[in-house]
Order: sequence, then C-alpha cells, then structure tokens
Amino acid sequence: MPFHEDDLDEAETTHFRSLTAAEAEGDERAVEAALRPKSLDEVVGQVRVRDQLGLVLEAARRRGRAPDHVLLSGPPGLGKTTLAMIIASEMTAPLRLTSGPAITHAGDLAAILSGMNEGDVLFVDEIHRMSRPAEEMLYMAMEDFRVDVIIGKGPGATAIPLEIPPFTLVGATTRAGLLPGPLRDRFGFTAHLEYYEPHELDLIVQRSAALLDVEVHDDGTAEIASRSRGTPRIANRLLRRVRDFAQVRADGIVTLPVARAALDLYEVDDLGLDRLDRAVLDVLCRRFGGGPVGVSTLAVAVGEERETVEEVAEPFLVRNGFLARTPRGRVATPAAWQHLGLAVPPAPAPLETDGTLFEE
Repeated sequence: MPFHEDDLDEAETTHFRSLTAAEAEGDERAVEAALRPKSLDEVVGQVRVRDQLGLVLEAARRRGRAPDHVLLSGPPGLGKTTLAMIIASEMTAPLRLTSGPAITHAGDLAAILSGMNEGDVLFVDEIHRMSRPAEEMLYMAMEDFRVDVIIGKGPGATAIPLEIPPFTLVGATTRAGLLPGPLRDRFGFTAHLEYYEPHELDLIVQRSAALLDVEVHDDGTAEIASRSRGTPRIANRLLRRVRDFAQVRADGIVTLPVARAALDLYEVDDLGLDRLDRAVLDVLCRRFGGGPVGVSTLAVAVGEERETVEEVAEPFLVRNGFLARTPRGRVATPAAWQHLGLAVPPAPAPLETDGTLFEE
C-alpha cells in the first residue's frame, strides 16, 4: 500500500512535518543532549569559532578568572546551546540555563543573579526576547557585577544595591539584529555560527551513529548528511528516523539504498527540501506563475500559518536560491522551476515608457 501523510494520526503528522525543522521539541532534547560534544576537541566544524573560543577560555584559566561574556548567534540547530555547555565544562563551572521569554520582569533576572556563585556560567537562550526592564538591569550586572533592587513603589521606593560575584553570561540568539547596541557591546566575545558543510555533517552522523549503536555504511551517512540542510540537529533527527526504518523494514544496517528509501518515505528529497518546502514552491510556480506573491497568500495556499512559512520554509529556500524576497512579494527563481521539473517561463519584456516616473 502506498504511504501517504493522511494515513498518520494527528500526533504522528506533527512529528512527520517537523523532521526538517531546526527547533527541538519534547523528548528530542533528551536524545540530542546525549549526542552533544562534551569538549571543544569533540566539536566538528565551526573551526574559526572553536579556535577563538578556545583562546578565550584558556586565557581565562591562566588568569584564574571568569571568561568574558560570550554572545553566540546563528540559525537554530547549529550548536549554540552545546557551546554554552562546553564553556561551563571547560571552566569546570556550574551552568545555569534560562531563556529570554522566561525573563518577563526585572525581578525574574534579579532572582537568578542573586543565586549566582563566583565563576558560574549563566546561559540565556533567545536573549533578544528579554523584557526591556530586565535588559536594562542586565547592563549593570554584566559590567559592574551588581544590580539595584527596587523596594516599594512611588516616592517611597528605595534602591538597594546587590553585589554579584563575577560570572560569565553566555547569550544565544537566532536574530542578532534585534539585540540593542548597548547589550551587544557588553559581550567580550561574539561568535556567529555558520551552516555546516556536507563532509562535516557526515562526520557528525558517523559519531552519532556510534553513540546510538547503529551500524552504518559510509555512503549511508553521506546520504543523510547531504539532506540535512547544513544543520547538525536535523542530521541527528534524520539519522534516528533512518535507524527506525532500517530496523523495521531492513536488516538494521543503514546502507545507501536504506537511507534513500527511508528519506523518500519521510518526503525529504535529495536537496533536503521537505513537504512544506515543495508545497510552497509548487503553489508559487503552478498557481501563481512564479510570483510575486505575498507571504500571507502563500501561507493560506499551503494551509500553514504565516509564521511557519516565514520562519521554517523561507530561510532554507532563500539560502539555496529557490526563492527571492522582493518588495512586491516572494518570487520563484529558475532553480525552483527546474527542481519541480517545470519549464522556466521566459522573462517578461521590459515596459516601454516615455521616461515619466511612476509608482508601482
């Protein structure tokens, strides 16, 4: 019987659609935690960031002081949380984890900072989503290692200075442009994580397969790596699904044919495009003639929320040259037509005008 997404129940469908999403959810985080590198030496790829961060940590160890505050930016799934854990491990310091959306008031941040010990590492994920009052309190904490706690309200309010032992803040953000300048400037070291090359992902898949006790062939891991959108989190997720396929429908060994059959079943094509990516391109090319089309219209046409199309599908399609963002809307590139097996339409002839300027 042919497989179709409609054969899945609601929970399975949600999982099915999230295979190539870079964000981790639910039980996946526990599995991914077991696959994370534990030291800088175990990190694959990100050579420049790894070398720079290694110097920062080694210098701090020799001085016997906490390292400078570190800002890690880049798309989801590239290892920002892993690097934060490695920083704490390399400095043999406790790691405290929180996130920007969880810090809604300055008091939330004050409660976290008041419990810090000297040398602790505080990791704030999605730091650009902190509330403004907490952000302003963080300025003083990062620079002077103290915060002013306000007691009372109105004219009778009193500011009580609270000293904080020297600590290291590690901030992670997927949208560095949303960070205010004063906050960004207080980080002593800033690193931007890049997408991984296929050969780097191949090494990551091989390492993860060994940790998961999965027997794999080199061509099988290479196939998984080539469809992982340059993201280790997606590579590990696809490996687990290929492992399931190999155990149920093959002899448990991940070979090239097994990897291809499994990824085809989950609708992840040769370039890493999934069902949503192809649906966006298909609607854009077949229904709207290649665009331009507004993102809200695209979202309605594929039956997804605007945020899903804008944050999950578009970045990958734009990065790989299938989609272009223009002031008038989204436009399919010739590569998109070719990937769908469609003839590329001829370019429209330029409009002849008398030279008079007009607004579109």
